[in-house]
Amino acid sequence: MRGRQLRRAAICLLAAVAAMPVTACASGRETVERPTAARDDDQRIDPDVERRAAEKAALDAYSGYLAASRTAGLRSDPRAPELTRFLADPLLTRVQLSIRDAKEHGAMRTGTLKSDPTVTAVSLDAKPATVDIQDCLDTTAYRLVYAKNKRLVPGSGGGRHLSTATATRYPDGRWLINSGTTHRDQPC
Repeated sequence: MRGRQLRRAAICLLAAVAAMPVTACASGRETVERPTAARDDDQRIDPDVERRAAEKAALDAYSGYLAASRTAGLRSDPRAPELTRFLADPLLTRVQLSIRDAKEHGAMRTGTLKSDPTVTAVSLDAKPATVDIQDCLDTTAYRLVYAKNKRLVPGSGGGRHLSTATATRYPDGRWLINSGTTHRDQPC
């Protein structure tokens, strides 16, 4: 008899807990951002502030992409987890294939890459929002070499070339670089 009462009480308690709204514990420092479109008019973010935040997030993603690509190239690791922190398809797959191809041919990237990116366009009203970036990449010290003897792979010399990329804001709020091109015919 007592067992049934305990079981019923447990079921009632479980039902009551399940019916309650779910909340998470927080330190008080976290904020939950709603998309701008869902905000009330009096709570709208200043467009200039939103634009600067998008530019910063996109440039951070671009910088992260270059660093992650260098690290993965130095290790000849096309599956390096840091790549997915900053890249999305189709660029992610292109970078991974490039690293894998170099590895299969006994080559790897070494050296440093110099970058000075600028934002050329911000489209926050687009679905999804995008930021276009232009850079003059200096690859004179970033070389493709044979892994065994560190000799330069013929035809892989560096230089200073115009590079463009697009950062896209994904539904989870992250800005990822999903397209990019080095314009070897356009020195800078």
